[in-house]
Amino acid sequence: MSALASRILIAAVGIPVVLWLVYLGGWSMFALAAAAAIVGLHELYWMTRTLRPVVLAGYLGALAALLGATLGGPDWALGGFMSTFVLAFAFKGVAGTRQSTAVSVSLTVLGAGWIGLGLGHAVLLRDIPEHGVLAAFAVLLAVWAGDSAAFLIGALFGRHKLAPAVSPGKTWEGLIAGTAATIGAIFFAFYQEKADFLSIREILVLGIVIAVVAPLGDLFESALKRDMDVKDSSGLLAGHGGLLDRMDALLFSWVAAYYVIAAFGQA
Repeated sequence: MSALASRILIAAVGIPVVLWLVYLGGWSMFALAAAAAIVGLHELYWMTRTLRPVVLAGYLGALAALLGATLGGPDWALGGFMSTFVLAFAFKGVAGTRQSTAVSVSLTVLGAGWIGLGLGHAVLLRDIPEHGVLAAFAVLLAVWAGDSAAFLIGALFGRHKLAPAVSPGKTWEGLIAGTAATIGAIFFAFYQEKADFLSIREILVLGIVIAVVAPLGDLFESALKRDMDVKDSSGLLAGHGGLLDRMDALLFSWVAAYYVIAAFGQA
């Protein structure tokens, strides 16, 4: 099977499942986020295994952040994440590895914060009263639309490299197309709710913020992969690479979207 065919097949199967679990919310959403966190952290810690992350502490800290988001909101999510520091230091001492404590603990905390809190904010976004399903779906679809537009236009018309030292395949032409697609998706998703949820100005601000942070999330993961000299986070999703390769833009976008909506008094 070609890479393109495998990408289409996995998307056709995976997207409806993800949307269904997000729609259900509650513990179904927690289960989806927890599974994604475990897989994403496994990919990150495998890529960076030579730096000796404290894997168990990262898993527990990320799950604590997700549990806090599900049960108590952003304060509890942050509290759950903060446990990673104590767990990483304690487990590092027990393991007695020769790797620098600063390196091991920092990488462990990075994973729990980036992936655990990122997914935790997806849970928080879904739990917004009345409009949580719309908000969660809109961010997912906007990031997917922006990523698809950037890939397509970049492949067809891309001439000017965006960040060749980090991700040689990305172009300014693709970025412009992705930005337009992301803002357009957010605008059309929220337009019917402009009287009850976000105003048109607020919708445009949200779209612009996501259009900015989503590519940064993508480039952040690309920089990590380049540091570790790997092409994909794993081969789990065949032509899509690893799960982390599919979540990178979303991990930044969920956090940004939640706080933008909260700043407008709607979270």
